[in-house]
Amino acid sequence: MKSNRLQLNSSKTEVLWCAAPRHQHSIPDGSIQVCANDVKPAKSVRDLGIYIDSDMSMTTHVSRTVSSCFADLRYIRSIRRSVSQPVLLSLVTSLVLSRLDYDSVTLNGITRRLMGSLQSVFNAAARLVYNSRKYDRITQLLCDLHWLRVPGRIQFRLAVLLFPCRNQTAPEYLARDLQWADDDISRRRLRSATTHKLVVRRTRLRTIGDRAFSAAAPRVWNNLPTDVITATSVATFKQRLKTFLFTQSFDV
Repeated sequence: MKSNRLQLNSSKTEVLWCAAPRHQHSIPDGSIQVCANDVKPAKSVRDLGIYIDSDMSMTTHVSRTVSSCFADLRYIRSIRRSVSQPVLLSLVTSLVLSRLDYDSVTLNGITRRLMGSLQSVFNAAARLVYNSRKYDRITQLLCDLHWLRVPGRIQFRLAVLLFPCRNQTAPEYLARDLQWADDDISRRRLRSATTHKLVVRRTRLRTIGDRAFSAAAPRVWNNLPTDVITATSVATFKQRLKTFLFTQSFDV
């Protein structure tokens, strides 16, 4: 900032110490002096609309997202009788589902409780579209709408983000941490070298390391069938991927 002649605004500056949950007690809570300003560490910060917790649990982000989505659903419910079902579905998709899908890649590896909170939004949205009761079975409604459950939607976004890496059209910061089996000299004589698979790297921490894109995306990619990963276009890849995940999720 000094080299670019910028001045630090302490009222708009946040500092986040990140550590594993079991090491949260060792994080210093005192202010940090930056030039002549004192900046106090925060428990969570917002970046590009995503709230990041100091323990990387994404609890704050999920709670805020769920709260705002239910607020939008209440607004939509108030005009349900004034619009047709296609318009109602369009409102739910654009105002609620788009918000949930915007950051779904960052939610990979969160706890089941947080997954359940997100899934409750989809369930409420499906019941709103079909005007069903609270305790009606939700599986058939999701199937009729062709909506994936939360884990499937996260896997879908990860795979779509990874597909350009195979065609060498992705940004370097995504592709540089991936290693394809057919590019590994030591694997060229193995059967895995001809399967278009990725090498899954070992990580130190399951709660944090396994959630990184370079570790999570290869696991999702390697579980996809051959006809999906060998698609020649993004549109074909998305269509086959959605069909595979939908069949896997609902056993249809």
